[in-house]
Amino acid sequence: MDFLTDRDVQKYMEDGYVVLDGLLTPPECDQLRQRMSEVVDNMDVPAHCRTTFSTDQDEQLKTQGNADYFITSGDKVRFFFEKGVFDDKGEFAVPKHRSLNKIGHALHAYEPLYRKVTHSAKVQGIARKLGLVHPVIVQSMYIFKQPGIGGEVTPHQDATFLYTEPLGRVMGLWIALEDATVNNGCLWFIPGSHKTGDVTRRMVRTPEGTYPLTGFVGKEQDYDDNKFVPVEVQKGGVVLIHSQVVHRSAENVSEDSRHVYTFHVMESRDTQWSPENWLQPSEELPFPPLYTK
Repeated sequence: MDFLTDRDVQKYMEDGYVVLDGLLTPPECDQLRQRMSEVVDNMDVPAHCRTTFSTDQDEQLKTQGNADYFITSGDKVRFFFEKGVFDDKGEFAVPKHRSLNKIGHALHAYEPLYRKVTHSAKVQGIARKLGLVHPVIVQSMYIFKQPGIGGEVTPHQDATFLYTEPLGRVMGLWIALEDATVNNGCLWFIPGSHKTGDVTRRMVRTPEGTYPLTGFVGKEQDYDDNKFVPVEVQKGGVVLIHSQVVHRSAENVSEDSRHVYTFHVMESRDTQWSPENWLQPSEELPFPPLYTK
């Protein structure tokens, strides 16, 4: 029996997202969290690269920190921090395990446990069930959503950051390594919002030699807050996310973290990856194919 059922496919097409329970077992989730704890134990981030991450336009431009560190992270494993976790000397003001917003963007290439999950038979089966012929992996992230300080992610579409022609060729897989609840900052969606065909804001590379290295073109639409639906996910479950569906998450003001491993795949057949996207494949790491022999 397919892990992704016909009913799941229909819901994904109708709503722009679908929750699938049991992609990973609880012990598999714990292994991924343990490995990430080891990565954080051993991280050595230069002071000038201690970067705060935000999807808000003004904050992105103000606090991106070392812009080159961010824009060249597509083929590396790099560290991005929450606001206010460093003191005025650039030292940690909180325990470093509580400081990170995310680690990205090539865990799928360099971390064996994460590569195994990304290329798992279940994930490949999902892609095949959805009719993807030549899917490639464009990025991956570990998101911490720290207790008490995990930052808000404002309403957006993934296509704002990962733009293709034609649109709709990118899908996110968002794997809950802990229960994701309303209390600790689960995702909220506007069901069916992917059907409008609109992407009104894009994050793009600015012309070579200019600063900042990225900027935004267009403006995010105003969304009716009453249209957002909370999507709670049990540990080990995955949310499939259409690149045009509008979603957000609130700050995590609870005492519980909300760790997630997420990655994006793109159907590369008859698809153009925008040369203006902040993330670009490199000679060191072309977008790897999802399907393995």
